[in-house]
Amino acid sequence: MPTNSVDLFVIGGGSGGVRAARIAAGYGAKVMLAEEFRMGGTCVIRGCVPKKLYVYASRFAHEFGAARGFGFDVTEPGFNWQALVAAKEKEITRLEEIYALTQSNAGVKVIKSRAVLHSANAVRLLDTGKIIEAKYILVATGGKPNMPDISGIEHAITSNEAFDLPEFPKRIVIAGGGYIAVEFAGIFAGLGADVTLIYRGGNILRGFDEGMRKGLLLSYEKRGIKFVFDDVFSHIEKTADGLVGYTKKGVALQADQIMFAIGRSPNSHCLGLEEAGVNTDKNGAIIVNDYSSTNIPNIYAVGDVTNRVALTPVAIREGHAVADNIFGGKTVKIDYSNIPTAVFSSPEIGTVGLTEQQACELFEQVDVYKTTFRPMKATVSGQDELVIMKLLVDAKTDIVLGAHILGDGAGEMAQLLGVILKMGGKKSDFDATMALHPSSAEELVTMRVPFAKFFK
Repeated sequence: MPTNSVDLFVIGGGSGGVRAARIAAGYGAKVMLAEEFRMGGTCVIRGCVPKKLYVYASRFAHEFGAARGFGFDVTEPGFNWQALVAAKEKEITRLEEIYALTQSNAGVKVIKSRAVLHSANAVRLLDTGKIIEAKYILVATGGKPNMPDISGIEHAITSNEAFDLPEFPKRIVIAGGGYIAVEFAGIFAGLGADVTLIYRGGNILRGFDEGMRKGLLLSYEKRGIKFVFDDVFSHIEKTADGLVGYTKKGVALQADQIMFAIGRSPNSHCLGLEEAGVNTDKNGAIIVNDYSSTNIPNIYAVGDVTNRVALTPVAIREGHAVADNIFGGKTVKIDYSNIPTAVFSSPEIGTVGLTEQQACELFEQVDVYKTTFRPMKATVSGQDELVIMKLLVDAKTDIVLGAHILGDGAGEMAQLLGVILKMGGKKSDFDATMALHPSSAEELVTMRVPFAKFFK
């Protein structure tokens, strides 16, 4: 094979791209991967990983308060934003090095350059202009934050910049109602900022189970987070005292930082997709079939750039499947049902399966099992906290259709519940499982009487 020719060229060093490259190389393929920024992609560098680290940090003040109820004489220590930023940077740098080393050990050649499609069978490296021929090309360039076209938008930030602000904002306004906006609202509030969230809808977390949405909203309000619903920004002005965001309804919101988390778009601009003949939709998402293949048979795409399910584990599974199908002689089709997910708010939400509304629309009779209780820790700490758990069951088959939890450890529980739902677990299986006492999770196997029954 010529020097400038490979079996697989991967554009993008994020979760989906690196998994595909490593697995393909393991099958004996000659693989090259190009990444223009830092290895690890959005998740590792400016997404899931730093976000979870900041979530941990944001919960300590709450824990200091809880400790007093257990007899500790706690003087709440001061918080150093710069120290947190430095600790975060150290960790993601370590992870980035691991990603690069893993690729190298697998035999993947990593190029630090932006790469674009030159044709259906070739890629061009922009740093050098070099053309690399490839039997197969995989586009795994992820997504990017959306920003509105309003006056003064240059003064605002997105989640990309939020991790590395030079100074901690005492006042921050976050625009958006999805999980990114909600998580950052919890982070900054937990770290001591005055937080306001503005959203065009009437409640946070559209698409999540209604009970979880209402429960988290109430919890956030108790923690001092303010909400402006059914409104959006019209323009932003910079003043001597910071920023002022003006809304379409005439509200003026003062802040040190204004952050937009109003969704993300596929990062497909200027990739040469048009030149190579690759079809995209009106939002720029690369259109693929069930096996992540585009309309050009040898060009594939995975992850957020396809705008299917924008979750890191999904991109990883898609990338793995592409390598299996092309080089492993397998036929792997991704099943997107019952994907467990979490919102790392405080308290957090863990969920898998159908929401109550979805279940009632799809099934003749749905039994809803629900419990709301004060966790044991809160009874002694004196803090005002509630845990909400809900199971949705098809009354005809007894199969559990959805499981939703609001409370500490909800994400961890949702991961294990995902196994049960994937196996087609029934409510009788929950009932037959011995409870682990004392724990919050035991409530999942002790709910015996439906809270409500819905008939279609």
